[in-house]
Amino acid sequence: IFKYPRFYQPAETGWINDPNGLIYFKGKYHFFYQYNPYSGFWDYMHWGHAVSEDMIHWEYLPLALAPSEVYDDHLKGGCFSGSAIEHDGKLFLIYTGTCNNGKGFEQSQCIAYSEDGIHFEKYEGNPVITAPEGVPTDLFRDPKVWKHDDTYYVVCGASQNGFAQARLYKSTDMFHWEFVNVLAESRGEWGYMWECPDFFTLDGKDVVLVSPQHMLPKGFEYHNGDGTLCLIGKFDEETKTFIPEKDQAVDYGIDYYAMQTVEAPDGRRIMIGWMQNWDTCANNRIPKGKWFGQMSLPRELSIKDGRLIQKPVREIENLRTNKTEYKNVAFEDVIRLD
Repeated sequence: IFKYPRFYQPAETGWINDPNGLIYFKGKYHFFYQYNPYSGFWDYMHWGHAVSEDMIHWEYLPLALAPSEVYDDHLKGGCFSGSAIEHDGKLFLIYTGTCNNGKGFEQSQCIAYSEDGIHFEKYEGNPVITAPEGVPTDLFRDPKVWKHDDTYYVVCGASQNGFAQARLYKSTDMFHWEFVNVLAESRGEWGYMWECPDFFTLDGKDVVLVSPQHMLPKGFEYHNGDGTLCLIGKFDEETKTFIPEKDQAVDYGIDYYAMQTVEAPDGRRIMIGWMQNWDTCANNRIPKGKWFGQMSLPRELSIKDGRLIQKPVREIENLRTNKTEYKNVAFEDVIRLD
């Protein structure tokens, strides 16, 4: 029997998985997440929504996205993972719509936007990016968006010929997208599919984060299943590809997955992950209850000596109260245990 957490962020009820749409918008951190409000199992996916001023204390808001259209309305599909960005003063969400309209499961990238950051309208021209030839329609998801100069970029997780990929797209208006290149891909050792890709620059290095599915054992820090991967290297502006220099696991346990980052107003790169993993959800290990799943504490990221360094977000220090301190204490009659 699981007790409801009071420290890490769970859902109010139902199932919760991937963090989505982390963004600082109009003075608050907005945090969206994969959500099934109807039961404690993965199923008909929505986007839950919460806001915070310190990334520690969260206020739940109404659902941001719910399955409703031909491209995202299916009982074993719905509104899958994605990200958020500010554009023209509005909060834009880009997410994966998943449906099954007689051609098998189809995943495509879709847009929704909001004036107030609470009530969202889906773009009438959805979907805006569809799976290209050679990429299975059920293995094309989880867009992460950012802006560089006057251009918006999105990286999507995909699979082609059994190898995982992060595919790069660009746009000038958030509605019309064109393929750029395969940003990075697995050579076979890092799974057949990359979920929840992320890309950013940190301490002079470019970083790709992905959650690989079904990795082969390397004999080092990876395991044969779903895991986390950090690639540190350099983005080649001419070829629009990422050149990896070093790789490492983001987390050594199996209770961390689908991590997403956001740049804080002070320039820090903050990461939150799902404090769970598909491996631990397998074999009927999910207990029956009103809720399941929660998020990790936010982590501050940096790079030192070519490795990703993670520390609990500094805002957590504000929870330390009622300090008890003893000084000049002498102990007598100490009993030796050896």
